[in-house]
Amino acid sequence: MQEIVQQLGELFLQAVPTVLIVLAFYLILRALFFKPLLSVMAERDARTVGARKAATEAEAAAAEKVKQYQEALKKARAQVYAEQEAARKKVLDERAALLKESRVKATAEVAAAKERVARELAEALRELKSSVGQLAMEIARRVLQASPRPGGSARDAR
Repeated sequence: MQEIVQQLGELFLQAVPTVLIVLAFYLILRALFFKPLLSVMAERDARTVGARKAATEAEAAAAEKVKQYQEALKKARAQVYAEQEAARKKVLDERAALLKESRVKATAEVAAAKERVARELAEALRELKSSVGQLAMEIARRVLQASPRPGGSARDAR
């Protein structure tokens, strides 16, 4: 057994330089390769998180601007509708006023025409009453003057 321990001791002594070389290689790689690589990866991760956070903030700001735009658009539409309604009401009021004025004028014209017709009727009746006697006498005179001829028509008597 002592021989095995001696062989193991020799093996161990032969492995020490290899272990030291691997340990030195590990320290060199850690200092020159892994440390910069880990710092670059950490920086990249920080930037990614920062970019995601900035993107989230930008998205929230854009959503807020869209909301403000929609509210402004809604207000502008409401204002336009109110202006259109006011203009429509003004036109309807003007139209109603014109209709009322036209009705008043038409009523006045109808009343004037009725008055004129009544005056003309009264004048015609007066003329007719004043000429009734004269026309009756003229008719009687003509009837009495011309006696109908035998064999002649009443037309010839005139």
